[in-house]
Amino acid sequence: MGAVLVNSSEGHGVIEKAVWNVTDVESALEQLGAGNNATVISAADDGFFFPGFIDSHIHAPQYPNLGLFEGTLLDWLAKYTFPMESSLSTTQSPLYANSSTPPDPYARAKEVYTEVIAKTLAYGTTTASYFATIDVEATNILASLAYSMGQRAYIGRTCQDNQEYNPSYYKDESTAEAINNTWASINYIQSLDPTGDLVAPIVTPRFAPSCTNESMTALGEIANQTDLRLQMHISENVKEVALVAEMYPQQNSYAGVYDAHNLLTGRTVLAHGVHLSDDEMNLIAARGSGVSHCPASNSALGSGLCQVRKLLSKGIKVGLGTDAAGGYSPSMLENVRQAFLVSRTLSYLDNDNRTLDVPTTLALWLGTMGSAQVVSMEGRLGGFEPGMLWDVQEVSLHSDGPVKIFGWEEWYERVQKWVWNGGEENVMRVWVGGRLVSQRD
Repeated sequence: MGAVLVNSSEGHGVIEKAVWNVTDVESALEQLGAGNNATVISAADDGFFFPGFIDSHIHAPQYPNLGLFEGTLLDWLAKYTFPMESSLSTTQSPLYANSSTPPDPYARAKEVYTEVIAKTLAYGTTTASYFATIDVEATNILASLAYSMGQRAYIGRTCQDNQEYNPSYYKDESTAEAINNTWASINYIQSLDPTGDLVAPIVTPRFAPSCTNESMTALGEIANQTDLRLQMHISENVKEVALVAEMYPQQNSYAGVYDAHNLLTGRTVLAHGVHLSDDEMNLIAARGSGVSHCPASNSALGSGLCQVRKLLSKGIKVGLGTDAAGGYSPSMLENVRQAFLVSRTLSYLDNDNRTLDVPTTLALWLGTMGSAQVVSMEGRLGGFEPGMLWDVQEVSLHSDGPVKIFGWEEWYERVQKWVWNGGEENVMRVWVGGRLVSQRD
C-alpha cells in the first residue's frame, strides 16, 4: 500500500511527500508527518488511485460525431467534420440547410462542450488539449466551461485562412481576421485564468493545407513571443502528405513546412505523425516537439500504423490522444489498449520484431507521463512524485463491473485486467489539482 501527502494550502493540491509499502493509515500518517488532523481519503479494498489521463489531442466540437466515418481522412473531414464544427458557430452550416428555424449555434456549442468535458472527466481524463473551432465566441464557451467544471485544458481556436482548401462556409475570411481572432481567443482565455495553471490558450494552425504561409508565420511569431503551446496535425494520411508536398514544393517535407514557419518548438504538440520520414523524426527531435499518438483514430480512418518505438528511440516525446471524433471513443483507456494492438500488428509485419511492441505498461505511461511531456507539463502531471499536482482518478474493480477479479490475482494482474476490460463504470472519483471534479453515483 502507498500513501501520499497532498498540500492544498496554495489553493491547488500538490503532492508534498509519498511513501510506499505502508501497512495501515496510522503508519502512513506517521511516515508522512501529516498529523492526526489530516483528511484521509482512501481507495476501497478493491480499488486503487491512478494518475489522471492526459489526452494530448482531442477535438471538442466533433464529440457528436463519435462513431461516424466516411472513407479516409479527407473524405471524412468533408462529410462529417466541417459541417459539425461549423454548426456550433453559424447557421450557415450544411447541417442546417433544410431547417427553416435553425437552432442557436452557441446554445448547441454549450450543450456539446458541457457533455464532452463531463464525459472525459468521467473517463478519468484530467487534462485535455482541445482543438475548438474557428469561431471566437464558441471557443470562449469551451474555455469557460472547462474552467468552471475544473478540467485542466489547453484550448485552441483553429486557424483556417487558406481560401482554396477550406470549405466556403467554414474558413477565416482573411489572414488578418485569422490572426486577430487568434489574439482575441488568447486574451479571453488568459483573462479567465491569468496563471494558465488550469486553463490556457494553445496556438492552433489546424494543419498545413488549412493555413497560408502568412498565417503560419504569424502564428509562429505569436507562440514565440508569448511562450504559448502550439498544436497541429502532421503526416496523418498519405493523401494529406501528398497534398502538402504539392502545396509547398519549396520545402522538402511536411515537418519542414512547419519548421520554416518556426512552428516546431519545445512546446509543440504534433498530432498523429504516422508517415514521418527518418529526416522528419530527426528534425522533430532536434526541435524538442512531441507527437500525440492516436491509435484508435488511425485505425478507424485507415490512416496507418504509427511507429511509436521508433519515435521514442529518436528521442521524440510521445503521448496518447483520443482524436475524438476521428477516434470512436473519448476514453483514454481505449487508446491504451489500441496502442498495444497497433504495435503488435507492426511487430508482426516486421517479421515478428517484438522490439516494436508497446506493452500495456508503456501504453499507460504514454497516456500519463508521456502525454505530460508532450503538453509541456513534465514533472507536474502524470505520477505521484513530490511536486506533482493531485490530478488523479480512483479506480474500483467492484464485483458487479466488467472487470472480473477472483481474489488470487497479483495487483499487476488486476491492473492488466482493468486495462483490457475496464471502462467508465470503474472510475469512482476524479480530482484535478486537488479539487473533486467528477464522482460516480
